[in-house]
Amino acid sequence: MEPKAKILFADDEPDILDIIGFNLEKEGYEVITANNGQQAFDLSKIHRPDLIILDIMMPYKTGIEVCNLLRQLPDFRDTPIVILTALNDETSHIKGLDSGADDYISKPISTKILISRINALLRRTQKDNEQKIIRIGDMVIDQNRFIVSLKDKEVSLAKKEFELLSLLAGKPGRVFLRNEILSMVWGTEVIVGDRTIDVHIRKIRQKLGIDCIKTIKGVGYKFEW
Repeated sequence: MEPKAKILFADDEPDILDIIGFNLEKEGYEVITANNGQQAFDLSKIHRPDLIILDIMMPYKTGIEVCNLLRQLPDFRDTPIVILTALNDETSHIKGLDSGADDYISKPISTKILISRINALLRRTQKDNEQKIIRIGDMVIDQNRFIVSLKDKEVSLAKKEFELLSLLAGKPGRVFLRNEILSMVWGTEVIVGDRTIDVHIRKIRQKLGIDCIKTIKGVGYKFEW
């Protein structure tokens, strides 16, 4: 049976590592353990876990330092991170959340509560990820990885081309006005001409090799499979 998800658990207390690790594996998770902050950071980059649990007080790097470092890496900006600590003061709690942690649990740890929080975070993450993948016919637009594939072949699009295609394909059949497209893709602070949209649409059509973006003369564009 495939594990439900991959979890990295870091704590400098061997007994806690063993107990929590055992219970997480019993729950169906694959568990990678680390006994200090530096090891937690290194193993996270190697194994790319689905969720990370960090004790706050660890040798070499604290849980907060590891969390801060991971959040600076593109691959870990959305990875759920839980901070564990024996410190029960408000300042530590705020620092943990300010570092980019998604949740904060005080020791002694209730295994049932920890597993419940983990399940909730992973459900939320899975839902968010599903909402960022658009599937229409033979086309898949993965907004998490900025990848477009057509008939299982990857299509290379520039950033604005990708954002424009994602906008239109996200609501097939809806006509987007030209000023809507300019505002939602280029923003209100960037001044671009109307021809900018036309050029990008032409490039998208050429790269996809199909005419799935229809021009509504004098109005705007819509995606139609």
